[in-house]
Amino acid sequence: MTREFDIDVIASTPDHDTPGSVADLAVHAEGLGFDRFSMGEATGWNLATVLAVVADRTEEIGLSDDVFSPFGRSPAMLAQTALTLHDVSGGRFRLGLGPSSPAITERWHGQPFERPLRRLRETVDVIRAVYENGNPEYHGEIFDIDGLNYDRSVPEDPPAIDLATLGPKATELAGRFADGWVPQLFTVDALEERLEDLRRGAELGDRDPGELRTALIVRTFADEDREHARRTARSMVAFLIGAYGPYYGDSVAEQGYPGMVEEIREAWSERDTAAMAEALTDEALDDLAAAGTPEEVRGRLREYGEVDGLDAVRVGFVSGMTIEEKRNTMRAVADL
Repeated sequence: MTREFDIDVIASTPDHDTPGSVADLAVHAEGLGFDRFSMGEATGWNLATVLAVVADRTEEIGLSDDVFSPFGRSPAMLAQTALTLHDVSGGRFRLGLGPSSPAITERWHGQPFERPLRRLRETVDVIRAVYENGNPEYHGEIFDIDGLNYDRSVPEDPPAIDLATLGPKATELAGRFADGWVPQLFTVDALEERLEDLRRGAELGDRDPGELRTALIVRTFADEDREHARRTARSMVAFLIGAYGPYYGDSVAEQGYPGMVEEIREAWSERDTAAMAEALTDEALDDLAAAGTPEEVRGRLREYGEVDGLDAVRVGFVSGMTIEEKRNTMRAVADL
């Protein structure tokens, strides 16, 4: 059976001591036939630099960031970064943006976490202005920029802009103003419902929903030791729900798991990570991740891939996996 959706992969920054090591993994992913390679930034390496190394070492695989914060770089600097990575990769880069979180914004970037969706919207507007006019001139509610000229020619095919969002209004914003959507921690039913918000946004923006690239991040662990894979994934998913800012937990609660989310959050308030994992039900683990034997994982990813409007499954690993387990998981899903 021919696969009708892309398979992307996300590298884990803590696995690597040098950007060259990340590039080695990207070369491996390219050899396995993955469509796109990405990694997160948060409080680690400046990802733009790492992706430049990866771009130099690879030839065909697409490159993305998961994701830059609109509080951490100015819109004009984001445009510069995207255009530079476009040039060094030969047009293979897609720019990922998201509203970020209070912790990253306030405790790392030192900025107040205020009006994140409005800032995200205006950030996209300013980047588009640079793409279209070579000038970031913009007068909005967050940004008031008189503008200077970009000191290079702007390509006719500037990098696409993907937004990582969860809620209905934020996803509608992605459909209206972005080129793609990168959600995470969704059941199949909830993903189908949220895709309706994406389509509505595209229609409001007089855009074709079919031209938007939707790439769902799925936390994935394929191993012949089924219980080991599920136990490891359970801890990671519970942490994302209970400790990684409020938004994942709120989203999962709205998808039918309010009691479970409350229990996980209560355990996190005591910093009891074992209780957090125990509170995550088998049903929720099956609904939100792909963890188990290679055959089970491939079947789960195919379920997502059959969702109308989903263009790619972006394989994200879980904390606690060894490098060899991650490479085995890549091999297990590459031949979907």
